[in-house]
Amino acid sequence: MAMNDAGERLKALDARHHLHPFTDFKQLGEQGSRIITGASGVYIHDADGQRILDGMAGLWCVNLGYDQPELVAAASQQMTQLPYYNTFFKTAHPPAIELAAELCRLAPEHINHVFFTGSGSEANDSMLRMVRRFWALKGKPEKQWIIARENGYHGSTVAGMSLGGMAPMHAQGGPCVPGITHIRQPYWFAEGRGKGSESPASETHSRDDFGRLCAEALDARIQELGPDNVAAFLAEPVQGAGGAIMPPDSYWPAIKAVLAKYDILLVVDEVICGFGRLGEWFGSQHYDLKPDLMPIAKGLSSGYLPIGGVLVGDRVADTLIEEGGEFFHGFTYSGHPVCAAVALKTLEIMQREDIVTRVRDDLGPYLASRWATLADHPLVGEARSLGLMGALELVADKASGERFAASLAVGNLCRDICFETGLVMRSVGDTMIISPPLVITHEQIDALVSLARAALDETARQLTSHAATCSSAALKATSPSSSLPSSLSSAPSSEPSSSLTSES
Repeated sequence: MAMNDAGERLKALDARHHLHPFTDFKQLGEQGSRIITGASGVYIHDADGQRILDGMAGLWCVNLGYDQPELVAAASQQMTQLPYYNTFFKTAHPPAIELAAELCRLAPEHINHVFFTGSGSEANDSMLRMVRRFWALKGKPEKQWIIARENGYHGSTVAGMSLGGMAPMHAQGGPCVPGITHIRQPYWFAEGRGKGSESPASETHSRDDFGRLCAEALDARIQELGPDNVAAFLAEPVQGAGGAIMPPDSYWPAIKAVLAKYDILLVVDEVICGFGRLGEWFGSQHYDLKPDLMPIAKGLSSGYLPIGGVLVGDRVADTLIEEGGEFFHGFTYSGHPVCAAVALKTLEIMQREDIVTRVRDDLGPYLASRWATLADHPLVGEARSLGLMGALELVADKASGERFAASLAVGNLCRDICFETGLVMRSVGDTMIISPPLVITHEQIDALVSLARAALDETARQLTSHAATCSSAALKATSPSSSLPSSLSSAPSSEPSSSLTSES
């Protein structure tokens, strides 16, 4: 369907003036952006009139879907009463106070304070300041090192980028914040499968071995740096932006065992996993963790307005309060009254509708059963899910798990086809990920899986057509003598797509 005149005007203005995040500016300017004009439920609508199932809940955040009139009313009422005031200068306002109390009521028992920010990136910046301030107040200023994970994501400010373990961000960010180091991630499919133990008793045993091996990397790094120099270990319960990476069952128990040996803080980044995504209020609860600090954001307001924060455990909060004096840190929009009012209403709706329990007992298991059916597709090396988060690993060979050549940007191809098919499914390299709204229904999960399969089929057809014009070895990341699997090479042919070109 052709875009209308208003849509074309917006597209031209966007290309002329708008620099998008995480984007190749020149390429997007040449190709043009998709203009999203409306939304309802779990669907977004573009300027062409296409209805698209949002399998990513915006950016992991629109947990209650796009048509919650109570959230709109909460914002409107608060804007009428008090549209803005800061929380500096010994002042506070009811929305921030009530939200702080409600968050601490929902948080684990040992967490009774929150510091508000405007985003997850700001939350992680604030966490870093708190961690180092805490140890200075304890008379241990040498405890500076933060140990995080390769391919972890903790925001895109300078501190967030430094805390995260994504090499492309480090390459563009200049010198990172000092005193931050990264250890291996518990990414079974990419780094553990077929490696490690030469003769594992079973796949489960091999996964568990890999989980413990990754935890041992933490112990080794602590010893390398010196326990008296390490301030905290930082990690997401499940790596979100890194590719919806669910760690082996052995991983978090082994991490807890390592940390129990040392006087080191545990920081669990709940920006994505918090507020029901894994079927608990916080991902930490799913893995039975007791973090000292938890950065939060995204689902806190269902994405309707920007708000974040740091939930601070008693051990840290008591020290900052009793011994710290003034904490020289904060933001203009810390605890913004309208954002806080919407967040408070979000939490009210989630509790009234028992959404977290529904994700744990109904929607999560249903998605798991339907998502697993995609594992039989010739492009899929693994289909995994937890709660309402899922991933598909795209491979050139199912048996070996061999990847496609990076130059093909198969994940980006599949992502673009998803959009045309009527589905938002994000690509992280050649990993396709989903994180739908927590209000999605069984029927909509069925539709999501059907659309995903249709997009995989079309991706396979375009790859097969592309293979007809070049050697099959060019499709593989390694093994030049390899060929496409027969299940893929026999797929029907179609014209090659310009979408093979990579796009951020």
